[in-house]
Amino acid sequence: MRPLSSVPSGDSSPEGTGSPGLAGLLRRIARGDEAAFAALYDQTAARVHGLVLRVVRDRAQAEEVTQEAFLQVWRQASRYDENLGSAHSWLLTLAHRRAVDRVRSAESAGRNDTAYHGTTHSPPHDTTAEAAESSLEARRVHAALETLTAAQREALQLAYFGGYTHTEVAAMLDLPVGTAKTRIRDGLIRLRDAMGVNQ
Repeated sequence: MRPLSSVPSGDSSPEGTGSPGLAGLLRRIARGDEAAFAALYDQTAARVHGLVLRVVRDRAQAEEVTQEAFLQVWRQASRYDENLGSAHSWLLTLAHRRAVDRVRSAESAGRNDTAYHGTTHSPPHDTTAEAAESSLEARRVHAALETLTAAQREALQLAYFGGYTHTEVAAMLDLPVGTAKTRIRDGLIRLRDAMGVNQ
């Protein structure tokens, strides 16, 4: 298979050359036709990769999952049934399932690592003092947040507690990106001053 970066984006129709076109390619792939597989890949890889990337949110993993999905298409093309839906839907459903499986697998591995660490890691010497210090710091931050304007506080909370990018914050608040950045910057300056933190 060619790298995804070299795959043409195809036309704007969801089926590339139309439903009969992709369905016909799948029938040929089921008989082992490599040229049909290459044509299907060229017509659909960019769209499949885009869907997978939205699910796994990691470009390297999205490329792996996309390749796995097309390998599954090669192996299971004979299972496609035109009476149950379009070839395009079948392909995207297959890719979406693989992407969800990858996310679940990663989450499961993370939980296992956390559980293992929790059972083998000895706690710090004075966890009570550490917890008290964290609680005091959290109260200071909360009090400082109250000194911000509502607009600054909302933008900061989305960016730093919600984990959203400046562009996403702007979209969520229906603002130009520059305005969102200004609110976040001004809020941080005011927060720093309220907490007495030196630059």
